[in-house]
Amino acid sequence: MTGSLSLAELSDLFTEIGTELDPQEEPEAVLARLTELATRRVPGAEYAGVTLGHSGQRFTTVAATDELVTRVDEIQYELNSGPCVDALLDATTYKVGDLRTDPRWQEFGRRAVERTGIVSMLSFRLYHERNGDLITGLNMYSHQAEAFDFTSETIGLLIATHGAVVAERAEAQQKAQNLAVALQNSREIGVAMGILMNAGRITKDQAFDLLRIASQHTHRKLAEIAAEVAQTGLLPAVPNRRS
Repeated sequence: MTGSLSLAELSDLFTEIGTELDPQEEPEAVLARLTELATRRVPGAEYAGVTLGHSGQRFTTVAATDELVTRVDEIQYELNSGPCVDALLDATTYKVGDLRTDPRWQEFGRRAVERTGIVSMLSFRLYHERNGDLITGLNMYSHQAEAFDFTSETIGLLIATHGAVVAERAEAQQKAQNLAVALQNSREIGVAMGILMNAGRITKDQAFDLLRIASQHTHRKLAEIAAEVAQTGLLPAVPNRRS
């Protein structure tokens, strides 16, 4: 594919790419498929990865077609500089033809080339309409200089557009799972406190303190202690006398 696409061709290609991403799959699986799709569809892309983070937090690579991607990304995260990181921070797209000579990322370029042999990169910041705190990026890598052209950018943009929806859905599902766990833990903690309050005729605060003491003494999570109390009616052994 060469030259520019008509609006109809652009729309058709976007739809075609979307059919290769199954929305019924688990979000993590879709992110992995997204990276595979990028290497297959984007001219010049030998490897691809998805970076995720939140405002004020460190970025992580959550999907990659090869371990080499993680190695390249870790250099960027360590330096807080590179096409991927800067695309995320600047909310834009960066294309690098040759990391050996690009003046924008001299230190990153030197390390990346020496350690991985990666020379070209194409990085997109994914735009999330509903979750402004979520920061994600789609990155492509090549050992060849000037690997990415206008067509690469166009197709990469279409895949990144689908990727933004996928990443936002993955984030929402993770939050829902975390909330479900938190609610379950909260219920069990409440039940455990009620058992201790009734058994020892103590206050709510005292019951919670006993759970915390048991957690610290046994080096186990508070929720685990609460679940045991709720199941057995007994508090795990805690120090109750001076040695």
